[in-house]
Amino acid sequence: MDKNTFTEEVRKSEATLYRVSKSILQNDKDCEDAVQEAILNAYRKLSSLKKEAFFKTWLVRILINECYKISRIRKKNVSYEEYISPEAIAAPESYSELYLSIINLDEDLRTLVILYYIEGFSVAETANILKMQEGTVKSRLSRARACLRKWLEEVY
Repeated sequence: MDKNTFTEEVRKSEATLYRVSKSILQNDKDCEDAVQEAILNAYRKLSSLKKEAFFKTWLVRILINECYKISRIRKKNVSYEEYISPEAIAAPESYSELYLSIINLDEDLRTLVILYYIEGFSVAETANILKMQEGTVKSRLSRARACLRKWLEEVY
């Protein structure tokens, strides 16, 4: 893959990268840092990409690893009040109930929901990105749907 193709593929994936990082980190500045680092790491390790068709899956996996790395660092160094941005606290009434329900899911379920339902990755691709069995992905998606259904039924 050459530099121009890499740039085009990254631009096509920008929205996905942001949403996936937001599902893990929830802090905009951390999300920006994670996306930048993931793109930089992907460019450095471009030679390790075996098939260009799997570029997006490969890039998302790098991003998730970077998000977990930032999350571990933040948990050690930052208090809860500093970690939550004012934007995350402000104006929750402007968000849909579904969005708020997804954000309230546990991190592992939230990431699955974002990858599968919002980003449109298949069960196999999601399993590959998260390095888990397809059956595990399916069962966790089922658990996430049950939680979302329960919360949304309480609202309506």
